[in-house]
Amino acid sequence: MLRQLLRYMRNVVFIRKYMFLVFASSILFFGFIFYQNNQTQCEHIPVGIKPKSMDKNLSKDQLNQLKQQWLNELKKSQALSGPDEPPRNDLKPSVSAIECLINDEETVQCLKSSDSKAQIYMPFDFIQNYFDVYGKMKHYDGYDRFEFQQSNAKVVYDPKSPYTYTGVFMTFDSYNVEARERVKCISGITGVPLSTQWHIEGYYYGIQIAQFGMSHYSKHMTQKPPTKQVYENAEGSVQSRWSSSNKYCLVENEEDKERNSRVIKFSTPDSIPLGSGASLVLGNTMEFILSFDLKMVANGSLSVVLETNDKMKQYTIHYITNSLVIDYDLKSNIYYGIGPSRTWRHMARDLLTDLKKGIGLTTKKQAKKVRIAIQKVSRLIVRGRGYIDNVTLSTSEHLTQFFDASQWMYLNQDKETGGWKNYVERRLEGYPPITAGWISAMGQGQGMSVLSRAYHVFHDPKYIVALSHALQPFTKSSEQGGVRATFLKTYTWYEEYPTKPSSFVLNGFMYSLIGLYDFKSLLEHEFGFGSDGEPPKVSLQFKSVNLPATYKLVNQLYNDGMTSLKAMLPLYDGGSRTFYDLRHFILRMPPNVARWDYHTTHLSQLVLLYSVSKEPVLKKYFDNWSGYLRGKVAKHN
Repeated sequence: MLRQLLRYMRNVVFIRKYMFLVFASSILFFGFIFYQNNQTQCEHIPVGIKPKSMDKNLSKDQLNQLKQQWLNELKKSQALSGPDEPPRNDLKPSVSAIECLINDEETVQCLKSSDSKAQIYMPFDFIQNYFDVYGKMKHYDGYDRFEFQQSNAKVVYDPKSPYTYTGVFMTFDSYNVEARERVKCISGITGVPLSTQWHIEGYYYGIQIAQFGMSHYSKHMTQKPPTKQVYENAEGSVQSRWSSSNKYCLVENEEDKERNSRVIKFSTPDSIPLGSGASLVLGNTMEFILSFDLKMVANGSLSVVLETNDKMKQYTIHYITNSLVIDYDLKSNIYYGIGPSRTWRHMARDLLTDLKKGIGLTTKKQAKKVRIAIQKVSRLIVRGRGYIDNVTLSTSEHLTQFFDASQWMYLNQDKETGGWKNYVERRLEGYPPITAGWISAMGQGQGMSVLSRAYHVFHDPKYIVALSHALQPFTKSSEQGGVRATFLKTYTWYEEYPTKPSSFVLNGFMYSLIGLYDFKSLLEHEFGFGSDGEPPKVSLQFKSVNLPATYKLVNQLYNDGMTSLKAMLPLYDGGSRTFYDLRHFILRMPPNVARWDYHTTHLSQLVLLYSVSKEPVLKKYFDNWSGYLRGKVAKHN
């Protein structure tokens, strides 16, 4: 009994203590709430309102007036935010849905604000398509911002010094020609791109090959020297570096009299499968441009094993001594033909590009987009009989790729016409098809820009011969197989596309002028010709090339073209964007308005030509057309 009484008293004391704690906590809590309310009320007294007025009982209208005054003050402070500052929080006006009728033809669901101005908010995807403008959401530290642009143009050529044929070509150091969707692959036989732009099977397109060459030349001029790892240069013992798949695969180090240096000789049985043979471990995780010197005695292959981020999958690229362009077994093997390779040849292969082009191989004109990365170049395997030397992995081989483009331009110039023919049919809206075998003034100009740089780098006289022959199409009309046209029987024009009637494409014409200028400048700087056309003190001949006559011709072609450009530029001004060609004048059809990337090409070309000519009219139109990128338009009445 006593024990139960004591337990009861203890419980009573505990309960009273607990109730006291709850009561004290409640007092503190409500006191804090009361204090916060007073503080909030003081902090929200609008500017210009005396605190004592808050003690009075305010009517509903007075409270609304105070609220509106506070909002006005907040909006004033909001306006102080600069364009590069995060936006300050503001009360957004309430909106309601509203239907917008567009040109009495279609409706778009929009929003209407409930404020007195009744603003209408239209969806940006409609605005983007309707006005051909651009915008995207950008994420910054702590806030988001939508950024609107009149155009999607990014790069306009901005030379820090006058243009020269030995320097960077416009903005081509930012070009990645081999990654274009309409490049089927980089040929293992020629080392230059094959295009699928107008034919799915792939063909050599001189303009694209010239751009490939000038892109790598320009990158060589602007980028840091590459990092390199040499894995085999035939110095020292080979046993520590090479391993064989069977005892009949032999690797030896021997002297090569043709090269006057030591090389690696390899021999494997004909019966072993592709991907087997003599193996050289590479294990490189940083450099993915493979280069080597190769000479095959019999049919064989060179295979490279790659580890990728595709679920740690291994792919093998096989370079085979046949005429295959490219193939993929839809599993892990990619094949490129490199031709017989019976003479010494230096090759450079971008392994990531070769991998992506193989996996993305399709029956359509545009290759599939492939997202894959190389994690390691594991090993190289040679099969067959031949010689190999200077096996290297590096971050770039720009001069080798430039040489491949220069060599293609030299070897594939038509000996009769001097042109780089395009063996694919071309169709332009409103014009009859241009049959395969046509010559482009743009191709001639860009070919000359490549070969002028090739002579500067390699000093091979054959490039001067090719440059001289490249002038021939400029002297003949399109009907005669050339590129020359005349506008209104007055102004000489060089046609990118030899259409009938003429189309007068602007960017192709200016590229041809730049090529003519490059060759003209080369003759002036390398051989001493002057702007007056007088021959140098020492008369030079390159086989059948008469250099004084050649200089006189290229100088005349360039000057005639510049005269036409200055006179005809107004015809390409559309008031808010440039025209691509003059089909609206020639064919009396709607104008062919230039895309923004072509518009910026026009600007870059004008900048280049102004830097070497200082013609005021070029500067005038550059300034006007630059404004179109930012939404400026020509004045109206």
